[in-house]
Amino acid sequence: MIKNFLDKHRDIGILFLRLGIGLSFILVHGWGKISGGPEFWAKIGTAVAKIGITFAPSFWGFMAAISEFGGGILLVLGLFTRPAAFFMASVMFVAFMNHTSNLDPWFRAIYPTEMFSVFIALLFLGAGKYSIDALISKKK
Repeated sequence: MIKNFLDKHRDIGILFLRLGIGLSFILVHGWGKISGGPEFWAKIGTAVAKIGITFAPSFWGFMAAISEFGGGILLVLGLFTRPAAFFMASVMFVAFMNHTSNLDPWFRAIYPTEMFSVFIALLFLGAGKYSIDALISKKK
């Protein structure tokens, strides 16, 4: 009985997931990086050197900030959810690689790993029926 109820309302679970993760990335992670400015973006952008990209660290830091802040907004709205999830998963992959290559303690590397998993799940699940993505696909 409970399983049937939960299965029937699966899209509410996706909505809660999108809202919770999206708001945290807007208010905490993304905004902190966006407001940090070019010097902070350059510092963040050096992390891509761990995967072999050594040019334009300010650009890559800014792209990470935009991915987290803008991606959070897109998740909350349920708009372009899959592309947003892809870019946010990419940022989390780089963050994980940065932590592990710096030999940071596991508790520092686990958060980007968890968020990578969430974004990959959203990549597969999509935004659900309570989203702008669903409204757009109905109109087609």
